[in-house]
Amino acid sequence: MAKPKTQFVCQNCGTVHSRWAGKCDGCGEWNTIVEEDPMGGIGGGPSRAPKKGRPVALTTLSGETEEAPRIHSGISELDRVTGGGFVRGSAVLVGGDPGIGKSTLLMQAAAALSRRGHRVIYVSGEEAVAQVRLRAQRLGAADTEVLLAAETNVEDILATLAEGKRPDLVIIDSIQTLWSDTADSAPGTVTQVRTGVQAMIRFAKQTGAAMVLVGHVTKEGQIAGPRVVEHMVDAVLYFEGDRGHHYRILRTVKNRFGPTDEIGVFEMSDVGLREVTNPSELFLGERNAKSPGAAVFAGMEGTRPVLVEVQALVAPTSLGTPRRAVVGWDSSRLAMILAVLEAHCGVRLGQHDVYLNVAGGYRITEPAADIAVASALVSSLAGTALPSDCVYFGEISLSGAVRPVSQTAQRLKEAEKLGFAGALLPASSAELPKSSASRWTEIEDLPDLVSRIAGSAARLAKTQEDD
Repeated sequence: MAKPKTQFVCQNCGTVHSRWAGKCDGCGEWNTIVEEDPMGGIGGGPSRAPKKGRPVALTTLSGETEEAPRIHSGISELDRVTGGGFVRGSAVLVGGDPGIGKSTLLMQAAAALSRRGHRVIYVSGEEAVAQVRLRAQRLGAADTEVLLAAETNVEDILATLAEGKRPDLVIIDSIQTLWSDTADSAPGTVTQVRTGVQAMIRFAKQTGAAMVLVGHVTKEGQIAGPRVVEHMVDAVLYFEGDRGHHYRILRTVKNRFGPTDEIGVFEMSDVGLREVTNPSELFLGERNAKSPGAAVFAGMEGTRPVLVEVQALVAPTSLGTPRRAVVGWDSSRLAMILAVLEAHCGVRLGQHDVYLNVAGGYRITEPAADIAVASALVSSLAGTALPSDCVYFGEISLSGAVRPVSQTAQRLKEAEKLGFAGALLPASSAELPKSSASRWTEIEDLPDLVSRIAGSAARLAKTQEDD
């Protein structure tokens, strides 16, 4: 009798090895390779002769289309991120750090949908029924008709969901706790996670129920388990935030039925998550307008303009190698801005420590923040405060030129709504509002920006000497 073949699978990235090794060749992690039975899992079993396929009907790209039916939760920030609500028959993967508020958000969404007459089932694999009930009482959701179960077996969950009326929304918290009888491995392994997710997605597609899966994250901030899980689902949402701050951000990284650049902002309170309809006021709430090294950046998150304060501190160093510390921005892009300032503007920062922080723990991802960062650095080095009623945005190239960015009109409109009368933006920017009481200054290159800030510092110093 032939010896059954086994394979060695990395539990971090899913790479298959022919033999065991201490280090994975795919992701470089140590001690993550586990021996698994390739015949286990969905689709496993004795080999069978392939059956003859049947032809399928071919059609053209032109034809009638209909919008995907959606389930509106009533939580506007959640509906914004999902593209207008949960799509029936879709699978959504929600990831985030432990304790960030994933279960709280989904419990509030389940209660809101239940109040609208939808049938919602919440399956918890990490907490007992009593623990989930305590959270529901704290969030004011105990009076709703949300159906609750504490189970981790995939077959038992599917049998429960198949009974009675079809659910409109199913929440599985979390996928790392699921295990199936068809897979011979421990819960949380690559095989078990892939098997459980396949079964849940198949149920969602067959019945038309919206499926929400909660996933753990690794120390790098990525959803744990094989990356194939993110390719299998229809949408991937990340719940971000710092435990030291009250706000939380729900960000879309994949969405087959909507945009992938929207965010939803929430504020954590003792009674759950509260929607923040104007995040700019939240990020600018404790701003010191007279402090050097602070610039207000007018950014965009999808279709939503967001104003956030960029803070910089430039101080002489006593070390051989100056320190560069960045919070909320790309450290490589900061190094590029420092190099451009030194090469094209003569701003010497080689003997200074540079600290950069985005206020409120917010994270900036677009390159339009280059002008705000450069302004804050020069302001801190010169020791003069920037105008308190001015916003900054624009991209800096390696040649020192300032490049225009998109959605200029929306940025200026948001700044004007919050009381900012001025803006420093790239020259030849398109979509400038013609009827506006605000004043804006257009700059062509980075030396022009540095000369303006240095000139303002010189005038301030002369005024102080005269006094």
